[in-house]
Amino acid sequence: MVAYFAYHAFQGDNSLAALKRLEAQEADLTVLAQDVGAERAALELSTSRLNNRSIDPDMLEEQVRQRLGFTHPDEVVVFLSDASH
Repeated sequence: MVAYFAYHAFQGDNSLAALKRLEAQEADLTVLAQDVGAERAALELSTSRLNNRSIDPDMLEEQVRQRLGFTHPDEVVVFLSDASH
């Protein structure tokens, strides 16, 4: 009987090795959850700046420049060729 329980303590889905794997997976998922949480907070901050009631002028300018390719008349645009081609 003791041999049966000793064997299953070290082998199978409910063994000590499986517990260690689950603890390692938990640590990895905790780090991933923290990264996703930080990214979500950054996105929430970004979208809150685009609120209809109070648009942040800097955020609006950044979005216009990025999405529409607008520049100021006194700026110079330098196009860099992609080295991979």
